[in-house]
Amino acid sequence: MELFEAIRRRRTTNGAFLPDPVSEEHQRLLMELAGRAPSQLNSQPWRFVVIEERDTIDRIAAISGRSMTSTMAEGTFFERYKPYFRFSQAEMDARRDGMLFDKLPAPLRPFTKQVFTKRGQVLMNALRVPQTLGEENRKLVAGSPMLLGVMLDRDEYRKEARNAFYSVFSMGAAMENVWLATTELGLGIQFVSFPMEIEEAWAEVESLLEVPPELELMAVYRIGYLPPERRRPAIDWVSNERKRPSQYVFRGTCATPQTGWDDLPVVSTDPEATTP
Repeated sequence: MELFEAIRRRRTTNGAFLPDPVSEEHQRLLMELAGRAPSQLNSQPWRFVVIEERDTIDRIAAISGRSMTSTMAEGTFFERYKPYFRFSQAEMDARRDGMLFDKLPAPLRPFTKQVFTKRGQVLMNALRVPQTLGEENRKLVAGSPMLLGVMLDRDEYRKEARNAFYSVFSMGAAMENVWLATTELGLGIQFVSFPMEIEEAWAEVESLLEVPPELELMAVYRIGYLPPERRRPAIDWVSNERKRPSQYVFRGTCATPQTGWDDLPVVSTDPEATTP
């Protein structure tokens, strides 16, 4: 697969993986490609922990499920991230960013327009929607054959210093390499985000992984092989829309949006297409 194609096909996997373990060859390849990312002064601040132990995965899954239930029940999840939620195709077409929730559990559908209101929160809690979604999340993480913890060296990642940005930037480049590689290898990947929403829950994950004081755990991802037919989870979204160039590219100065690119066809990646 060519690089351009891999970038265009890159996706986040919201559904289940096959139970097959990720081969050691593929694990090694992912880590090699991560290590080839750029970093300031070749500092290579990233560290990774590959997790296949069933007990550890199950315990992180339980933490994730509890965290999702808590943030949903308290309303903090919707409050923090409501700017990114879209509940109609028309809204998505206009904004071209965020997540379009086109698949919701039956108990949630009647309250779609009330999801950010106190009344909607009370109704969802009465129907135990947070518990249902938390259990779905737990099963999703528990069904992953492999988790990947991503850490930064605290000597490089000093939040008060300029190089904190450089370290995070470098980590992002390393993870983009991993993400694109999963596309090529038939693997899926998803950020396990809910434990990070609660400080105590994240501390539990750090303890399970025995993260030493000189490292800071930045993220955990779930990785596995994709099934031939993918079943969408109880709550799911699509995020395929991308902003038009005129919405995020400027020409010369930030006062002049780029024009003339929005309706042009995708640039071909076929070398023969540009050959005279």
